[in-house]
Amino acid sequence: MTDAGAPPNSDSASQAGNAPYRVLARKYRPSSFDDLIGQEAVVRTVSNAFETGRIPQAWILTGVRGVGKTTTARILARALNYEMPDGSVKGPTIHMPNLGVHCQAIMESRHMDVLEMDAASHTGVDDVRQINDSVRYAPASARYKVYIIDEVHMLSTAAFNAFLKTLEEPPEHAKFVFATTEIRKVPVTVLSRCQRFDLRRVEADVLMKHLASIAAKESVEIEPEALGIIARAAEGSVRDSLSLLDQAIAHAAGTVKADAVRQMLGLADRTRVIDLFDSLARGDIAAAFKEFRDQYDVGADPIVVLSDLAEFVNFVTRVKIVPATADNVAYGETERVRARDFASKISMRVLSRMWQMLLKGITEVQAATRPAAAAEMVLVRIAYVADLPTPDEAIRMLEQNGGGSPVVSGGSAARSAPAAPVASAAPAVSAAPMRAPTSSPSSFGGGAARPQMAAPAPDPQAAAPQLRITSFTQLVALAGQKRDIMTKAALEADMRLVRFEEGRLEVALEPNASRTMITELARKFELWTGRRWTVIVSNEQGQPTLRSVNQAAKQEHARTAEADPRVQEVLSRFPGSKVVEVRRLAPETPESNINADYGSDDPPDGSDTDDDL
Repeated sequence: MTDAGAPPNSDSASQAGNAPYRVLARKYRPSSFDDLIGQEAVVRTVSNAFETGRIPQAWILTGVRGVGKTTTARILARALNYEMPDGSVKGPTIHMPNLGVHCQAIMESRHMDVLEMDAASHTGVDDVRQINDSVRYAPASARYKVYIIDEVHMLSTAAFNAFLKTLEEPPEHAKFVFATTEIRKVPVTVLSRCQRFDLRRVEADVLMKHLASIAAKESVEIEPEALGIIARAAEGSVRDSLSLLDQAIAHAAGTVKADAVRQMLGLADRTRVIDLFDSLARGDIAAAFKEFRDQYDVGADPIVVLSDLAEFVNFVTRVKIVPATADNVAYGETERVRARDFASKISMRVLSRMWQMLLKGITEVQAATRPAAAAEMVLVRIAYVADLPTPDEAIRMLEQNGGGSPVVSGGSAARSAPAAPVASAAPAVSAAPMRAPTSSPSSFGGGAARPQMAAPAPDPQAAAPQLRITSFTQLVALAGQKRDIMTKAALEADMRLVRFEEGRLEVALEPNASRTMITELARKFELWTGRRWTVIVSNEQGQPTLRSVNQAAKQEHARTAEADPRVQEVLSRFPGSKVVEVRRLAPETPESNINADYGSDDPPDGSDTDDDL
């Protein structure tokens, strides 16, 4: 018997002989639940099910490639059929310290009662029909007959339908274990008959420890930074990480160093990527050009450089939001230290801009005929935006300079000015509803017949205290206070005021207005004000609706704002921008932990108004 911690076929005798080389992903494949890494939730659920005897007839395992779906299926089959020669184990168990009677054959996929089928090459209903025909027979030697179907989502619709009855009422001696990377392609009727386990991506720090232990068993020296690079490149896949480690060992032919792994993966030097990030954040395009060209000259792919730059922007952003992120050992010491420094200096708005421009820039470089030139233009845009003041910053500088031109060519100098209130920076529109002008009866349609009067509403059961309403706009505001949105919208957009007296409203209706609401207005007004109201629909033209008056006022304010010299100066600094809305803003509170060289005037929420005023 061999210990479960050591993989079956990894003994020193076989390695010393002429046995063919086994890749690390197969050599160190887990053989028990104790060997699984990063899947504690699955192990705990299966353990509780075995201990209580609540073992389902079917499992479905889902997750990205390489997280251990097929391996977990084989371990489940081994646990279901675990049996010792002395008969000491009487039922399924997750505790398998030694190899049992059936363990070796199950882990090597050659046990006659554990049948594995690849659904990618056996998609038809005939393949499933063979399983349905054989499932009725008892296992030959094991406790359970276990069917493992990999990539089950590849089965045809007819094959899935053929499985339904067997899955719902299988024999007591049969168990099914499905594995898939595309859980959404599996019919709901199949999912409802299975117990689902989602295998999660393995964290980079967990992968690093796993790779380090395997490197020690293989007597291979490897730098911790190289382990971090491999763990991040694997993106949570254990199999991918072992394949990359295998490749790195062969590539290095000795001690595995971080530089050798970067060269193998085609990655740029992280320190140089950080230097490039620093140049862009300072708006120093000359230094950024030089750093990019130096990396390009030594063989770095422009797309890889931008991708690594985007990854570092994401890392700095996460460190800014959750400072504990910088404690992740999967990142090098230099990355963690400098990320903390950048996170304390650079505002969220600048980081967000860099991320958005890099995402778009990577796509442009991929489609460009000259990737290096396209990448340089992406860097130009990023550095220019990092140095350019935002509209609110430009208005502050205009205000401080007495209406002069803002200085933006000096890089950080433009951003070092302290924040100032913007109360008089531009014309503003009051948030209060606009009052409709009062006038005598309209001269339009002077000979029109008098309108019919709506019947007043009956007395309410409980009289409300009387509220004095002296204008139509007060009546509209009252509807808003009562949170009657439909009534407020109808008064603003569908009714033109003809005459108003306290307790009496005479209006003209827009062509698309609903006449059914008129009968309800008198009742609602009486409930709100505590006095009787009469609502009349008139044939006269009436005044413009409040909505049209407000819209006209907004347009006038926008024209006035555009004519302001300070706003014109800002618009000239931002080509293509326009005045969208004019409103009064409360003074902003600058972020307390941002250095002026990196846009310290940004608001704490990281909101952005790059193109709109």
